Amino acid sequence: MTYPTQPTASHFIGGQYVEDTSGPPIDVIYPATGEVIARVHSATPAIVAQAVAAARGAQAAWQAMTGTERGRILRRAADILRARNHDLSVLETYDTGKPYQETSVADATSGADALEYFGGMAATLTGEHIQLGEDWVYTRREALGVCVGIGAWNYPTQIACWKGAPALACGNTMVFKPSETTPLCALKVAEILHEAGAPAGVYNVIQGLGDVGAALVSHDDVDKVSLTGSVPTGRKVYAAAAAGVKHVTMELGGKSPLIIFDDADVENAVSGAILGNFYSSGQVCSNGTRVYVHKDIKHAFLTCLSERLGKAVIGDPMDPETSFGPMVSAAQMEIVQGYIAKGKAEGARLVCGGDRIDRAGYYLQPTVFADVTDDMTIAREEIFGPVMAVLDFEDEADVLARANDTEFGLAAGVFTRDLSRAHRMAAGFEAGTCYINTYNDSPVEAPFGGSKQSGVGRENSKAAIEHYSQLKSVYVRMGNLEAPF
Repeated sequence: MTYPTQPTASHFIGGQYVEDTSGPPIDVIYPATGEVIARVHSATPAIVAQAVAAARGAQAAWQAMTGTERGRILRRAADILRARNHDLSVLETYDTGKPYQETSVADATSGADALEYFGGMAATLTGEHIQLGEDWVYTRREALGVCVGIGAWNYPTQIACWKGAPALACGNTMVFKPSETTPLCALKVAEILHEAGAPAGVYNVIQGLGDVGAALVSHDDVDKVSLTGSVPTGRKVYAAAAAGVKHVTMELGGKSPLIIFDDADVENAVSGAILGNFYSSGQVCSNGTRVYVHKDIKHAFLTCLSERLGKAVIGDPMDPETSFGPMVSAAQMEIVQGYIAKGKAEGARLVCGGDRIDRAGYYLQPTVFADVTDDMTIAREEIFGPVMAVLDFEDEADVLARANDTEFGLAAGVFTRDLSRAHRMAAGFEAGTCYINTYNDSPVEAPFGGSKQSGVGRENSKAAIEHYSQLKSVYVRMGNLEAPF
């Protein structure tokens, strides 16, 4: 099957596509049909070595360029992404199954925003002067070296740019490994960056399963690892990186709370719950899947929610009218079906959905459970699918304690007209990314990341610069130096 902007080989190394068919084959499956649309090959040890060597070889010259020069290349790449948004969105839809209605506004565009933002920031990455009498210290902000990015399958274009843009702005080079489930989009990001003027080796992409990621993380020539993935994967990658005392950013999973008070605008709250549970068919790490609804508006909320879900257009992801698509894979669909079965078995009340849709591909109905209690499996574990758990509450302090009673801490949200309460809740949430009267907004200007088991470090915003650079202090003595002997 051919489609727009189809990559021409499995890997992009040193400014060109590279193929090595001796690596294990990885089928690329279109989630809407179950059809194999492409095949890539996992990186062999030789490919891993070639990619890291290319990145290492390009790093010194890339860092030696002025920030203005690096930034100009990143901004040019952003312009190319925007100019090709349609084709890149089609590729994203084939890669992930997400509706074109979504990918056309949330994927390549978000990647372009990151490249533009950090491209504009590259020239501003300066040090400071510290006067100490007649002596003085100055600081230099320097690159870390070679960065490894390991991506997740839900936002392959966006994640490739969210990690690449700050890394490159700071003068690092990168080897990016996308998820084996969605291997195509990152190749186009690498191709576009090179077309925009990034020298060969500055941004490389190689494919592979966990063994390839492990080889990259443990490589002696790698200085920094940035992972987007699950908590179990994060623990393994963090431990492996720690063995080499490498810099690490971890953007991991969550089981985030969304609290809706009785004074909330119900329509807006339902919109937030839909965005926090059913966008990308529920496959978003920050999703607010524990929806605590005040008892006084529970009926109104569920009634409105059911009506709105009935308007979802489920079908061909390439149809611009489709607003809800398939799960990314058969395996992920089966995992979610298992959680739906647990929800029923443990006594949650099924309000709507709960079944697989009778059509080709990996489609599940948008599913809502009510009367969920905090100890139920669907309220404790990350499902990563279109399953909402609605829990009752009455007291503010009680619901905040319940919201925080989790190992995760990625995101949290609150809907209320009481601004004092809204800010109290935001301050009380044990989560790195919080929302008031909205959910899942992720502008590049704002830091994104979690606390507790949900991650280490931040992506996006000025905060990301701290995670892709290091400060060097230089003490300058202007007079004679004394010593004890």
